[in-house]
Amino acid sequence: MQLPEKIEDIKDWTWDDIQPYFEELESRELTEETLNQWMADWSNLGALLWENFARAQVATTQNTADEQAEAYLKNLYATVFPKMSEANNRLNKKLVESGLKPDNFDVPLKKMQADIELFREENIPLQVREQALGMEYAKITGAQTVQWDGEELTLEQLKKVFQDQDRTKREQAWRLMMTRWLQDREAINNLWTMFFDVRQEMAANAGFDNYRDFRWKQFKRFDYTPQDCETFHRAIEQVVVPAAERANERRRQRLGIDSVRPWDINVDTSGKPALRPWQTIDEFAEKAETIFTHVDPELGGYYGKMRAGGYMDLPNRKNKGPGAYCTTYPHTGTPFVFMNAVGKRDDVRTLLHEVGHAFHGFEVMNNLPYMQQRNYPIEFAEVASMAMELLASPYLTQEFGGYYTAEEAARDRIEHLENIIFFWPYMAVVDGFQLWAYTSGDAAKDPAACDEKWGELWDRFMRLDYSGLDDEKKTGWHRKQHIFRYPFYYVEYGLAQLGAVQVWANALKDQQQAVKQYRQALALGGTRSIPQLYQAAGVKFAFDAQTLGQAVELIENTIQDLHDQL
Repeated sequence: MQLPEKIEDIKDWTWDDIQPYFEELESRELTEETLNQWMADWSNLGALLWENFARAQVATTQNTADEQAEAYLKNLYATVFPKMSEANNRLNKKLVESGLKPDNFDVPLKKMQADIELFREENIPLQVREQALGMEYAKITGAQTVQWDGEELTLEQLKKVFQDQDRTKREQAWRLMMTRWLQDREAINNLWTMFFDVRQEMAANAGFDNYRDFRWKQFKRFDYTPQDCETFHRAIEQVVVPAAERANERRRQRLGIDSVRPWDINVDTSGKPALRPWQTIDEFAEKAETIFTHVDPELGGYYGKMRAGGYMDLPNRKNKGPGAYCTTYPHTGTPFVFMNAVGKRDDVRTLLHEVGHAFHGFEVMNNLPYMQQRNYPIEFAEVASMAMELLASPYLTQEFGGYYTAEEAARDRIEHLENIIFFWPYMAVVDGFQLWAYTSGDAAKDPAACDEKWGELWDRFMRLDYSGLDDEKKTGWHRKQHIFRYPFYYVEYGLAQLGAVQVWANALKDQQQAVKQYRQALALGGTRSIPQLYQAAGVKFAFDAQTLGQAVELIENTIQDLHDQL
């Protein structure tokens, strides 16, 4: 059966249009001779359908007030997704039961087996419900605006004020933002209770005692355990928390303040105005292309292709969904990058990060024939993005066509490296919260219990002065969308950050070789285990205090060197 060539041709397809393609694959005889063509046809069908889903999801985040886009996506989830899940499960079974194995398919086959074991028809409507709740969370947060200096600003736009040298102004802006979040406290609490019930039910349907263990298998975490995560948390407490305290003390002294408050963490301690690396979106996008080309000309070409094709939505605006992400359009063969740029220095880092994901997408689409091979683990996906932030760091100056003077680049890199140190403890809070939430029976169904647990973990790992800000501190979990929309997707950032710092350590010795190994590892997609992917990139998949301690030492020494340059 011939598939349409253009993605637009399937936009109005119902399951009745799609079903014959799956039925034809299911009815075909599977032999050594027919295997590769069968896999290719299944992959091409999957690429077409996945891209249609991806484009529909992108449309709802580009404008959270677009009711037509929302209705279209909800309809896909209600009428196509359930049937497609069942059909793919049958094809998974067909391949596994055939005893045949395509080349380079050991890990994908193991993942397929896990999917078959997890599959429950009764969980499909629950997944649809979970998606709808996720859209509701995005809608609530996407509509959050405040009045500032006579202007209506999104909370993302308001964050620019956190970089102002005027401390009173920063505090006012921070408190205004918190007031706005707290207005949605009840609505977000209600959503959480619904999310929690759906997830507990999914786990029970699949025969699991708790959602944590269900999610572990769903995420194909074959290479580490929840206990490894707790080991990592303890390592962070041992070697990173003291480094964060040292960084905060430097900040306190440089700012000449009694204690570091939450509105003091984004301001430049040099006393100079906040870096504003770009004025127009075109300039922002163009300079990035020059930077990526310096890292690797072929990677620069990938980025140029996305830019020329309009596969990026960079500026912040009202009713745009929160955060940043990269998705792939596998039929077209191009990733898509979404972010909320407002003109602050974090924008540069976010773009480098998301385009790192895009490079991963390009490498797997260019090197691996089957969609199941391209499905790489999140633990390594985040190495692709976080390592790019560091691999690009030598080229951020105007000398290389980048954004900054040498002095500005040093300031930016200090902030970036300090943020890595501050991130690990925050990651431990988010991950620890979720490990508790989904293994404590129904305790976490009560938002008040969640507030208490978040506050307890915050006090254990974070070293900021939140005195008099109890509600703001305890509801911090509301402001981390992963907890709501992407449960348990967070420890990966911490593990990958450790991998990325090791890639950077290699680059300091030999940039060209480090980039080469990075690209080779990206091209392996999901065909190797997590430790093997890290090894291919020239680094170690680790949870221990020693490896983490070496990374922290490199970061602290580099920060000191950069301060000496100022």
